[in-house]
Amino acid sequence: MTSLELSCTIPPRGKGSSVDATAHAQLVTRGYGDKKDAVQKRLRRIEGQVRGLQRMVDDDVYCVDLLTQISAAIKALQAVALELLEDHLGHCVSQAISAGGPNADAKIKEASEAIARLVKS
Repeated sequence: MTSLELSCTIPPRGKGSSVDATAHAQLVTRGYGDKKDAVQKRLRRIEGQVRGLQRMVDDDVYCVDLLTQISAAIKALQAVALELLEDHLGHCVSQAISAGGPNADAKIKEASEAIARLVKS
């Protein structure tokens, strides 16, 4: 396995995977690896926003106020997604392109599919 494959492989998925996910995670570095704490902090903040939404429903808060807060939570998730996408393009995809070969094509396709999912959401 090349260093590129170690740093940017697609993680094993599903029951039939022959690779232990825990062992795989120890070999892989992600594009956001150096920002992991900041990403986790942002996600915890968003989790707090969603819990706040639940309390607002419990408290029968006015519909428009609830929708405003839902919009804020969606925007916060989109911001995290865009940051992760930027890291993926700058790390995994750029390394795959530099190395060339079929892995480069696969990474470009994977990134295009991820972008399509984000645009649809």
